[in-house]
Amino acid sequence: MRADGAQPQVIAATAPPELPKSRRRQLLLALIATPIALLVAAYLGDLLYSKDRVPRGVTAAGVPIGGMALTVAEERLRTEVSPRVTRPIAVTFADERAEIDPTSAGLAVDWTATVDQSGTQPLNPITRLSSLFTTREIGVVSTADDTALTAALEDMDAKVAEDPVEGTVRFDGTTPVTVNPEAGRRLDVDASAELVKRDWAAGDTIDLPVNELQPSTTASDVQAAIDDIATPAVSAPLRISSDGDSVAIIDEDVIAAALTFDIENGDIVATVDENVIADAARPQLAASEIPLRDATIDFAVSPPAKVPSQDGRRIDYDATLGDLLDVLTGTTDREIAAVYVDEPATFTTEDIDALGPVQVIGEFQTSGFAGDSGVNIKRAAGAIDGIVVAPGETFSLNGATNPRTAANGYIEAGIILNGRPDSGVGGGVSQVATTLFNAAYFAGMELVEHQEHSYHISRYPAGREATVYGDAIDVKFRNDGPTPVQIQTTWTSGSVSVQLVGIKRYEVSSAQSPRSAPTSPRTITIPDGESCSASGGAPGFTITDTRTLRDIVTGETRTESHTVRYDPIPKVVCGG
Repeated sequence: MRADGAQPQVIAATAPPELPKSRRRQLLLALIATPIALLVAAYLGDLLYSKDRVPRGVTAAGVPIGGMALTVAEERLRTEVSPRVTRPIAVTFADERAEIDPTSAGLAVDWTATVDQSGTQPLNPITRLSSLFTTREIGVVSTADDTALTAALEDMDAKVAEDPVEGTVRFDGTTPVTVNPEAGRRLDVDASAELVKRDWAAGDTIDLPVNELQPSTTASDVQAAIDDIATPAVSAPLRISSDGDSVAIIDEDVIAAALTFDIENGDIVATVDENVIADAARPQLAASEIPLRDATIDFAVSPPAKVPSQDGRRIDYDATLGDLLDVLTGTTDREIAAVYVDEPATFTTEDIDALGPVQVIGEFQTSGFAGDSGVNIKRAAGAIDGIVVAPGETFSLNGATNPRTAANGYIEAGIILNGRPDSGVGGGVSQVATTLFNAAYFAGMELVEHQEHSYHISRYPAGREATVYGDAIDVKFRNDGPTPVQIQTTWTSGSVSVQLVGIKRYEVSSAQSPRSAPTSPRTITIPDGESCSASGGAPGFTITDTRTLRDIVTGETRTESHTVRYDPIPKVVCGG
């Protein structure tokens, strides 16, 4: 109330007129749309501006090229990266360091392709925004001599490559020892090649990937092999009992030596070498076996006598030890019963008796040699005297008499060299060769190898003689009969005889054809002062020898023919 008592006048505030609802909605949309429109305009403007440029944040070989025009980016790369492309590329792998020569590896940068691989401008606004604050390394696109680069990397792999070591068990005496598995490693050559081609131009050391190779076994597998197999296997001796009083005791150290562990399909597998066990058992059980013996001839007695056959009975160790590992690792008695097999003789007493008596089955004698040749003939004849040729065996005169050298008791004597007489250490042994050949011929032996002299020597039968020379020319025959034969020789100052003793199988005869196709000798004149043995010469000729063999038991007959062409003996004139 005022002092004059008048009531104060109240003036009511007038509210602004309320906007219609539609008008308010329009204002709100305007407030929201305006910044969005500004952002869209900015986005579109930026996209339009950068459409021919490298996306922001991109680096290649460490060189920032983001936001640059493509041609500018390529030029920038060439300028900064080119000095690096001839420098050695430092690499590390495992604990090793090395360098790769980019020139030798054929490495070069494809500048255009490198820029192109940066990609197109991202359309995602968030990606475009984040590129302002991040970088993305794309490496370089390279060309390379892949063969040379791979070879360089494989050389590096050889320095670090280690195969994985599988777990196993070994023995220290009779104590099982754990050998735990170990991982191996290999350089990942393919991945390394791609990594080098991408990053080599950056100039930084490249850490090459090395793969770890895991073994297929584990430490627990090894422990299981010890607990389940190795330890029980050597816990006590093994007994192998015979069907008599003999018992073989196989000690723990033998079992340990026979037991080995291998890897099969990723598992540790135990194997027992049955031969080791059998070798330990054989001498202990030998008394329970009967050795097999085919009927044969004993040449140690005089006169040689037939030895009757004997059926054998032996332990079949394959069958005996077939369940060996189960026995060694089982909980039952550690004893195995020996398994025996009977072995009947394949050539019996009846068989040998049916063939006839032991006798000389083939023999031959030659004579007429010089004193120096006689020394060598005696030495060679003595070397083969008493040799027994077993059934199926091939006898070699060279094998029995070589080396025919002075150190082995031979002297220089006459030989035939290049078609004319000469001398050499061991000369005259061809007389033993011819005598032995004929004895084997008439004994019905299989004639495996022989060679005649180049021209005929009158003291030998034409077409049925032989020579020897070093290791190149030999006399060989094979005993294709069921019983052994013995070579027996007799030497005198004027002759040498060879007999083959055994059981006669064949009646043997020999026939020669008439001499044909004669050839005239040539004359050789030896200068005065040179070694020379004069010769009147003789014509050459061709002759065929035919051996007829009649089987004494069956009566069957067969023939074998052999044709020889002798050169003419040259006429040698000394002191021309």
